[in-house]
Amino acid sequence: MPVPVVLVAGFLGAGKTTVVNHLLAHAGGRRIAAVVNDFGAINIDAELITGAADGVVSLSNGCICCTLEGDLLRTLAGLLRRDPRPEFIVIETSGVADPQDIVRNLMDPVIWREAPLETVLCVVDATTSLARFDDALLRSQIRAADVIALSKVDLVDAASHTPVRDAIRAIRPAAVLVDAPHGEVPMALLFPSDPDRAPAPREPGQRRPRADRFEALSWTSERPLTLSRLQAAINRLAPKLARAKGLFEAVEQPGKAMLLQFAGGRATLAPGGTLAAGVPRTRIVFIAEIGVLSRNEIDAIMEGCVADGRAPNRDT
Repeated sequence: MPVPVVLVAGFLGAGKTTVVNHLLAHAGGRRIAAVVNDFGAINIDAELITGAADGVVSLSNGCICCTLEGDLLRTLAGLLRRDPRPEFIVIETSGVADPQDIVRNLMDPVIWREAPLETVLCVVDATTSLARFDDALLRSQIRAADVIALSKVDLVDAASHTPVRDAIRAIRPAAVLVDAPHGEVPMALLFPSDPDRAPAPREPGQRRPRADRFEALSWTSERPLTLSRLQAAINRLAPKLARAKGLFEAVEQPGKAMLLQFAGGRATLAPGGTLAAGVPRTRIVFIAEIGVLSRNEIDAIMEGCVADGRAPNRDT
């Protein structure tokens, strides 16, 4: 029996991982495999998928709409050979991915017979400025969607939703638009109610020339960080960042992992679970438009966060 695929897209920091976590936590006994693609050498998002470690496949250091498209198809083929076979596959794209290109890859006849694309979900941050809707990548992500989930609705008042909703509907009037506080998207909108119904093939359009726009710079350290210094560092880097995320140990809370998230000009810290064995205590990915942020600048600023002042490790 074919295994339906749900593709979760959205701009950097929109809240895609939160939505995937909600889907897995409310699977209702369904066997759901998750494929998580992060733009960078360290796949932080895959580690943030909770409660399904055995069912999560990580694709990192590239984007599945271009450089990793072969890896995606091989990954799907591998998932379909599992015993027991998953009943559904959820693919979380990186924030720089154009879902139209991924849809095109999923139209491969071999994959389509075994894993047809059921739903494209685009997660949009409710705090997104109206100017951002002129961004070609965000517009393409919205245009590809069957369902659009408005995330972070708790961060703005109800009146502020209206202009954002209007901007979304102007781009993709046919999509179902729902609020998704804390990633809560109704399962019925994403997964087929009739398991014997085959979804219709899509027309993703012509392949467009690839234009690299963002780059990811990873920074790691074997030493814990000081929270006040980290806050000051992020404030200095913020004007140049499109996104940042990472797990680290703080001097103030030894032995525990903390999660750093920076998106939409806001930085948040939250508990990150236990420290993973065999990996650096601090792993942070900084995403910026190409040429805006240099490695030397990141190193110079972040080295000051290390508790004992020792130089950290550097990754590309």
